[in-house]
Amino acid sequence: MRIGHGYDVHRLVPGRKLILGGVEIPHHLGLLGHSDADVVTHALMDALLGAAALGDIGQHFPDTDPAYQGISSLRLLGRVMDLLAQAGWRVENLDLTILAQRPKLKDYLPQMRQNYARAMGLPVSAISVKATTEEGLGFTGSEQGIAAHGVVLLEAVGR
Repeated sequence: MRIGHGYDVHRLVPGRKLILGGVEIPHHLGLLGHSDADVVTHALMDALLGAAALGDIGQHFPDTDPAYQGISSLRLLGRVMDLLAQAGWRVENLDLTILAQRPKLKDYLPQMRQNYARAMGLPVSAISVKATTEEGLGFTGSEQGIAAHGVVLLEAVGR
């Protein structure tokens, strides 16, 4: 078994949609990025790739490649799952934490879990997604950006 940790952060800006865990969340600001800038899914993908020692999302999906402009991060997650399967790894469970002062996210967390279950072929019970504020501290607390941490457990398959 292997454990992986991922972290990502994106700046909040006007004129962009706010996509977290594959859910479009109504808000006056969105996340800046080459893809849909889904910071939660990016942290998850980096945790998965890291646990399998397969690099990181920048290596596999560079922000200089026009093919990834505006792409859904859930589609990229599907590609990461294919890479894991090819390398002989299966996801046991994952735990994600979103750091955002606003908007409040608790009502969107169940849909995020469903999105990940569908994209990863896992039961919802293997997926934890939670959110916290930072009490007004730091760049997330001052609403300059949103960050996310992801932790995953992989098990070798057929080794």
